[in-house]
Amino acid sequence: MATNPAPSAPALPVTLADVEAAHQRIAPSIVRTPTLHSRTLSQLTGAEVYLKFENLQFTAAYKERGALNTLMQLDDAARAKGVIAASAGNHAQGLAYHATRLGIPSTIVMPRNTPTVKITQTEGHGATVILEGETFDAAYAHARKLEASNGYSFVHPFDDARIIAGQGTVAVEMLADIPSIDMLVVPIGGGGLISGMATVARAADHPIEVVGVEAELFPSMYNRINGTDYPCGGDTLAEGIAVKEPGGITARMVEALVDDIVLVGERSLEEAVSLLLQIEKTVVEGAGAAGLAALLSHPERFKGRTVGTVLCGGNIDTRLLANVLLRDLARSGRLARLRVRLQDRPGALFNVAKIFHEQGVNIIEVYHQRVFTTLPAKGLITDIECETRDAAHLDRLMVALKASGFEASLVELA
Repeated sequence: MATNPAPSAPALPVTLADVEAAHQRIAPSIVRTPTLHSRTLSQLTGAEVYLKFENLQFTAAYKERGALNTLMQLDDAARAKGVIAASAGNHAQGLAYHATRLGIPSTIVMPRNTPTVKITQTEGHGATVILEGETFDAAYAHARKLEASNGYSFVHPFDDARIIAGQGTVAVEMLADIPSIDMLVVPIGGGGLISGMATVARAADHPIEVVGVEAELFPSMYNRINGTDYPCGGDTLAEGIAVKEPGGITARMVEALVDDIVLVGERSLEEAVSLLLQIEKTVVEGAGAAGLAALLSHPERFKGRTVGTVLCGGNIDTRLLANVLLRDLARSGRLARLRVRLQDRPGALFNVAKIFHEQGVNIIEVYHQRVFTTLPAKGLITDIECETRDAAHLDRLMVALKASGFEASLVELA
């Protein structure tokens, strides 16, 4: 990947002047989110970590910026006819909210399998929602048909110079607040955010390295830039950056302006979401936690640097968030399920529970299994979910159980 484009290289479609003009345009109507130092995350990662809290926007995501910048450049005729987009995520809500605020009709086409909560939220911001097709591609194709037949203005989620300029305003604010930042770590889906932020970074008065982050399951921009052919698909926590095909404009800008792209696994994404809630007391979706996941996964890449990363969205399903937090507790040893083999006789379960009591371990659930087991008829399996202080406390419990003659094992997470 290139550093600064060579003087003879063709001009890129977005310049610093475009981003600065976008910031002037949208600043009165968006939240000026804070960029704050995290002492604890800095200690954990070995970098000086600054977080940009874009999850505090009204619709809980940075996508408002590009959407609003695009809406404000439409002429009166286009405003009167309305705008349309295909999205099941943050772009839909950001566009719907600002279109309604400006008196512009908006239509959002979503796949039929879109979660009800996202449909309701988008309608709540004033958009007309149309459900079409089982995939994003089908919804996108239908939106382009409606654009042509009804004269709507299509607002692309990332592959548009106006969108890119709007998203780049995130970096304008970060560098104004923390001029010492020498590395930006930015999630990549379609590439609009990193293209805009890299435009600002390249024009700074000191070198700023720009590193993109993609989920391992969706390395689409990584493949495009590096000429690789890693598979692209699957159930990722970072659904906001789960893009199979990056934009043409954004791929060109990423190739010219971005220094590196790193990939992060699902476990790192889960850990990052959990840490941000526990340490920063802030709710972040999987895509929004991708920057921190990169710092946790590749500490040697960022050690000693002054890193700015964007918590780009906070729209995560509450049940999914609960699962992520519980899984993190289990991996840290604070929540565990033990499988204990017992003899089927009076007092057996009492004697096990007594050891939990002596070790100060809280029992949450007990699952007693007599029938569906390969043990002899007089044997049984008991699964006990419990809460401990930490991994060392759990180890002490296991030692105590085995010292009392019980056969016990941990039921591991995947």
